[in-house]
Amino acid sequence: MSEILLATNASNPEVVGSYKFDSSAEEKARQLPQPKGYRILCAIPEVDKEYESGLVKADQTINFEERLATVLFVVAMGPDCYADKERFPTGPWCQQGDFVIVRPNAGTRLLIHGREFRMINDDSVEAVVQDPRGIKRAN
Repeated sequence: MSEILLATNASNPEVVGSYKFDSSAEEKARQLPQPKGYRILCAIPEVDKEYESGLVKADQTINFEERLATVLFVVAMGPDCYADKERFPTGPWCQQGDFVIVRPNAGTRLLIHGREFRMINDDSVEAVVQDPRGIKRAN
């Protein structure tokens, strides 16, 4: 089976959509959740699989680095992000396409097509960085 049908009610099903396992990259992009309210959907940049010396990292180490990532890429923003002029008098702190710094474990973790994403609140953004390479969480 290469498709799952999504229904609204188990006792009286009405098909509202489907999920295809063998989707193209374009179809997968359309399957990303659309943030609502003041939420921001962020992707976690890929973690290096090797240390600088060439030694391969253990899967547990890679998982740890992804889970505690502090640099995220802004994929999409909800319609109410930074709309409160009292809380954000200088305007938005970030925009779609920015790399942002957040606290480790910030937001809701989502695994979509084998890739980790986070849904964070607009006030979780602590900084915007132009080039995230070289920025690592301090131990």
